[in-house]
Amino acid sequence: MDILHAPVYEGRPTDTANRLEKELRTYDLLDSLDIEYLRMDHDALPTIEACQDVDTRLNTHVCKNLFLCNTQKTNFYLLMMPGEKKFQTKIVSKQLGIARLSFAPEEYLEQFLGLTPGSVTVLGLMNDKEHHVQLLIDEDLLKEEYIGCHPCINTSSLRIATKDLIGKFLPAVQHTPVFLSPIITK
Repeated sequence: MDILHAPVYEGRPTDTANRLEKELRTYDLLDSLDIEYLRMDHDALPTIEACQDVDTRLNTHVCKNLFLCNTQKTNFYLLMMPGEKKFQTKIVSKQLGIARLSFAPEEYLEQFLGLTPGSVTVLGLMNDKEHHVQLLIDEDLLKEEYIGCHPCINTSSLRIATKDLIGKFLPAVQHTPVFLSPIITK
């Protein structure tokens, strides 16, 4: 189906027969917090480039989500940044006051956030009950009215108000973000 003409729904799917349990738990949490969201179902979209048409359809800003760690693999981070920016480890590492960041191994993504590669999302923080992962947000995202994200699986996308993500979701999952000065890339 052409993504630019795919249906957009308000709220959770009515037919949950072929949905993963982690996706359904995401909807349960959002609904319990009275967070409104638009939803769009689609084929798996494993990259930021593949999500651009979905974000256009949902009228959201393309948001890049990167799962990172320090060299020792003792500190883990989820970085949310505008999709058009390039990740530059030197800039982010300097703001955090650490030597170097790199992409974290996949096994930690599953272990801490219950996610698989290509499905990285801020909503995965609901699975991080022991607070292994620190959320980092590029301040430029705060200028956006809505954030686009996956409901813990990359075959659906959601549009959530940024104010609800910051004011309702993050407090509910007990994750306080670190806001980074806008990451400028040239």
